[in-house]
Amino acid sequence: MANGATKKNTPKKGVVKATRSSVVSKKGAPWGTIIAVIGVIALAGAVLGYYLVQSAPKRDQKAREEAAAAFAPSKENPDPSGKIEGVIKKDYKGTVHVLPTERVAYDQTPAFGGPHDQSWAACTGVVYPKAVRTENMVHGLEHGAVWIAYNPDQVSGDALKALEVRVQGKPFTMLSPYPGLDKPISLQAWGHQLKLDKTDDPRIDQFVAALRSNPNTYPEVGATCDNPQFDIDNPPPFDPSKPGPDAKPMDYAGSQGAQGENGQPPSSPAAPPSSAPAGQ
Repeated sequence: MANGATKKNTPKKGVVKATRSSVVSKKGAPWGTIIAVIGVIALAGAVLGYYLVQSAPKRDQKAREEAAAAFAPSKENPDPSGKIEGVIKKDYKGTVHVLPTERVAYDQTPAFGGPHDQSWAACTGVVYPKAVRTENMVHGLEHGAVWIAYNPDQVSGDALKALEVRVQGKPFTMLSPYPGLDKPISLQAWGHQLKLDKTDDPRIDQFVAALRSNPNTYPEVGATCDNPQFDIDNPPPFDPSKPGPDAKPMDYAGSQGAQGENGQPPSSPAAPPSSAPAGQ
């Protein structure tokens, strides 16, 4: 130019716009956000999967109980266990107590009736990890409980869990190992027993539906299964040995000094069970 000044070269608006557009297009994808979303989805899937796995036994048990509901007692059929194949029945009188140091020569294994300890095993849906003294368990049956016993050498893992889910939190039920049991599983209610080979046998739930707290089949209707004085964590241990000559016979009338129900006065020896005070 004549005045010697040089003209500034400024980019045109179109060129600036194109440059900016190019810069934007070169920005990377929001990988951090994508990874975070994938993580949330994966966590939700894991939680759902864990829930489904953990809740499966309870859902299966609910279905089993619904299928067994037809075996609930009614006025027309007070003892539906008669329709369950394999159930054996015996007529036992209740109320007769022995001392904690005494044993009973039971006529069945496991026992499901007869003289028993003055203190009943807690049967409020208790899963005992160790075998419990039979005399205490039988007293729980007298209160209307169902006792599921299993051979610990034959039942473990998922099979044991299938039994536990039938008992945990369920009133008038209890579960315990029974060393030397002649079958993998044995169910007891007062005067009733059923021995089985498999934990998926529907007769387990039928037996429970028919006999748990069935007022037509046990002596002490209305008795509680709760027993704060019974140490659930350290119960009287099971004695696998054969009862000695001093064991009390099945027709025993009761021990001197043995307490009655709920701290009532001791029962008198040689008194017939029918003369026991009400509530014993």
